[in-house]
Amino acid sequence: MESEDLFTCPGKVYEDGKSSFSPRFELIFLAAIFMLMIPHTVAYDPLDPNGNITIKWDVISWTADGYVAAVTMSNFQMYRQITTPGWTLGWNWAKKEVIWSMVGAQTTEQGDCSKFKGNVPHCCKKDPIVLDFLPGVPYNQQFTNCCKGGILASWGQDPAASVSAFQVSVGLAGTSNKTVKLPKNFTLLGPGPGYTCGPAKVVPSTVYFTADRRRKTQALMTWNVTCTYSQFLVSKNPSCCVSFSSFYNDSITPCPSCACGCHNKKNCIASDSKLLHKAGINTPRKDNAPLLQCTHHMCPVRVHWHVKLNYKDYWRVKIAVTNFNYRLNYTQWTLVAQHPNLNSITQVFSFDYKPLIPYQSINDTGMFYGMKFYNDLLMEAGPQGNVQSEVLLQKDKNTFTLKQGWAFPKKVYFNGDECMLPPPDKYPFLPNSAQVNLVALSTFMTSMAMSILLIQKSP
Repeated sequence: MESEDLFTCPGKVYEDGKSSFSPRFELIFLAAIFMLMIPHTVAYDPLDPNGNITIKWDVISWTADGYVAAVTMSNFQMYRQITTPGWTLGWNWAKKEVIWSMVGAQTTEQGDCSKFKGNVPHCCKKDPIVLDFLPGVPYNQQFTNCCKGGILASWGQDPAASVSAFQVSVGLAGTSNKTVKLPKNFTLLGPGPGYTCGPAKVVPSTVYFTADRRRKTQALMTWNVTCTYSQFLVSKNPSCCVSFSSFYNDSITPCPSCACGCHNKKNCIASDSKLLHKAGINTPRKDNAPLLQCTHHMCPVRVHWHVKLNYKDYWRVKIAVTNFNYRLNYTQWTLVAQHPNLNSITQVFSFDYKPLIPYQSINDTGMFYGMKFYNDLLMEAGPQGNVQSEVLLQKDKNTFTLKQGWAFPKKVYFNGDECMLPPPDKYPFLPNSAQVNLVALSTFMTSMAMSILLIQKSP
């Protein structure tokens, strides 16, 4: 008897046409295929693998029927911020808790507090929703790092402005570490969908230092909630696109048609329309619905990458970002590019720049953002709706080439969302006469011209 008869190989087909797969194995195999067909929604960004928003609850004192907690929201994402109209935080209470009072924030609804006589809680809902205060609230309602209208800068751009906090007094809750039940089902809108929050987890208590740093205290209890972002949860279509051009090719590679979906095609406005002079066109709506300029790509934002000049030891790129949304200004915008030559960047002229090194051995990603009080505000669509800069990069003679699209980025993100790039076969290509090194050719032609002039002048 041969070994094949002793151990049946999975998937073997016998002469009578029957498979050796067991029904259970076939079921598992079909389930695996089905899971692979489901759209990938895992909240993981390869250019910012550790990016998240962490919500920390510190119980700072016990009360007669509950506790007082300081809630801190920290944006640890390198290039994704929370813009206007700001964050919205919600959760479900584990028991019958109520919010007696809040400092630095407020809930959107009070709920049914009819069973309380005299002192009425701030919120009696089972699932409260919290908003940050707007700037300018009375001093006695403010809390450290509060009152920014829910706007959070990205960690890479402005760490000091990437934190928001408020204080909440909770009643009808536990009054010790053993009786307190952690809130459940946290949700975070920033300002729209996209964030998925995990369960609250008890962590070591936060340590505080006094102003003179000679004494430290600690929270009575601390728990964390981690929220991560998935662009797919926001929309199945991108929110920006990229176009290319170069000095060595007259053609421009535009954004792909309907790059961001053409669902807004019926409601767009032409750039020369008389409707643009109508009052209220540039007024944002509560649902944040866009009003786009009519384009073939129908994207709110377009990033244009132009290979401008080629020197002996350097090459220059011009980057322009254009806003096609008439209803939205982008405050503290960020632009991330992945390109192999960003490890040798020499000078950025009109933007601020910070290298991003998500993996220690690779330095090919950088973040561009506007200079404060100069161009950190990308205006709505129109004559002022663009920002631009030029970048000087030093050539790496071992890798530098203009062939096969090397001069263009592999990935581009605007405000944390990945933009759609043109297909590789549409990139500006070198003409057949430019297969030799362009700098070497220009140097050779200059030398030849000088030689001819010298010959003519010689007796």
